[in-house]
Amino acid sequence: MVRPPGDKIAQGAAMDTWQMTQQERASLVDALAELPAESWRKPSLCAGRTVRDVVGHLVATASMTPPKFVAKLAGTGFNFTRMTDKEIERVIGGRSDADLVEAMRALIPARTGPPGPAASWLGETIVHGEDVFRALDGYREHPVEHVVAVADFYKKSNLLIGTKKRIAGVSMRATDTDWRYGDGPEVNGPAIALVMAMTGRKVALDDLDGDGVAVLRQRP
Repeated sequence: MVRPPGDKIAQGAAMDTWQMTQQERASLVDALAELPAESWRKPSLCAGRTVRDVVGHLVATASMTPPKFVAKLAGTGFNFTRMTDKEIERVIGGRSDADLVEAMRALIPARTGPPGPAASWLGETIVHGEDVFRALDGYREHPVEHVVAVADFYKKSNLLIGTKKRIAGVSMRATDTDWRYGDGPEVNGPAIALVMAMTGRKVALDDLDGDGVAVLRQRP
């Protein structure tokens, strides 16, 4: 679900991508702090990962630097999945759920991360946040410009997530804001559901309509 800019953002004020990411992190941290204890061990939308694992991944990513990333990736024989697993284990080991929330809170202003454009970390925050909350209790609200920025980034990218290939030949149209992309059978619905479907979250297709939904169901 998207919403117009609220009190925290002056109408018409320009925000850079890192400012958007900081706002999304702050909002996500507050939401995570309210989760009941039993929710942390529940499955997220990330296959094989619990809510706690996803938060650990967010902390690990936000505290990463390009040199650290290269060194850690090399240390696992350039196996990205293995590196990610090791980083999650490192972050969540010995920490309580409340500790993870505070670790993430401390990283709200951070501008560190693995190699990649700033938009990827905005997407990381929004998508992994919804990996948690869509799995638990439905989408959270996001300022419309944040979701559109992520959709615009992913639509042209095959890096790791493979969105460009996944949505090729399909028309994507948001029903809650003025955003559309592509040609072909239409997929329409809330912008946040489009973003989640674009990044391969199959459950988000249940929140969308149009002839293109069947096309996306057949793609990895």
